Amino acid sequence: MAMRSRIITVANQKGGVGKTTTAINLATALAAIGERVLIVDLDPQGNASTGLGIERQDRSVSSYDLLTGAADVAQAAMQTLVPGLHIIPSTLDLLGIEMEIASAPDRVLRLRNALRQSESTGNAFSYVLIDCPPSLNLLTLNSMAAADSVLVPLQCEFFALEGLSQLLQTVEQMRNSVNPDLTIQGIVLTMFDGRNNLANQVVEDVRTYMGDKVYETVIPRNVRVSEAPSYGKPAILYDLKCSGSQAYLQLASEVIRRERRLKAA
Repeated sequence: MAMRSRIITVANQKGGVGKTTTAINLATALAAIGERVLIVDLDPQGNASTGLGIERQDRSVSSYDLLTGAADVAQAAMQTLVPGLHIIPSTLDLLGIEMEIASAPDRVLRLRNALRQSESTGNAFSYVLIDCPPSLNLLTLNSMAAADSVLVPLQCEFFALEGLSQLLQTVEQMRNSVNPDLTIQGIVLTMFDGRNNLANQVVEDVRTYMGDKVYETVIPRNVRVSEAPSYGKPAILYDLKCSGSQAYLQLASEVIRRERRLKAA
């Protein structure tokens, strides 16, 4: 029987919430404990690819090729500096993908079909993390159609809950249409500054509103985490001992515990 990947999409239509940072550091932490992990970079900006040291000139095959059917997962996936962690990089070609596949009947299912084909050939990863663009467009819908669950990074700031409700509506719409098994894996609070009264209030409000869907781990605002992408490294490789890296390791443990509970249910 072919191995089944656990597919988690990291999504928030709001930019600057730590979405890509969460994707690459969570993927690195999972790989560090022995999981075989793939990141699919679906953001045309390609920040996940850059943050894992993949130079633009080296992205000869990309997620654009995967969605158009010009390449399969095995052809598009590149090994990163992190043992056990691969990435399908992004290029600016993704900006034109909506026009290219808009009339295709399977336009929302392109990514799901590509990942399932990979599993059927015995080339599955234990985890696939999809880094989405900061918008609710065809790329994000492809990621949700392919995913088992959605992980939502949420910045500890005033408009956090407003954006969250819109995202939850989109998840519900996907459940009612193409992916009835889609769940919320969890909500991770990012860029937390404990000295800020507003940040503490946001944490309290989100926990009240979403209950146990919110991870216990809170990602602090941390300079070392912000510096790491400019060196083409996840924060966990750049500075393992900083508070941000330690938080992402704790988050990976929480994610795995939730996944095990789901399997046991």
